[in-house]
Amino acid sequence: MGIQNWSDTVILVSLAPEPYMGEELATAISMAAEQPEKDVIIDFAEVQIVTSSSIAKLLKLRKTLFDNDRRLVLSSVQPKTRSIFTLTGLDVVFDFLDDQVLALASLQFAN
Repeated sequence: MGIQNWSDTVILVSLAPEPYMGEELATAISMAAEQPEKDVIIDFAEVQIVTSSSIAKLLKLRKTLFDNDRRLVLSSVQPKTRSIFTLTGLDVVFDFLDDQVLALASLQFAN
């Protein structure tokens, strides 16, 4: 778990399981606002469920990035968690990639 400046253009957030992921998302929002030149990858590898509070933070992070013409990518989202995004219609709002390596590659090649 943790947050790191992966490169000059990417912030990588490895989420802790709920209920702790909210703190990491709040920090990611602050970092994205302070570093508007960076894209963000949220790695869900350790996450089994996501709450409405965390979804709200993800939407706020997405808006912060969108306003700066940057991208948010969700990686390693487990099927059970992904179904929450699908049921709420948010599967078309967020970009999903299978794993962290693909997410990093997609952002690096896009810049």
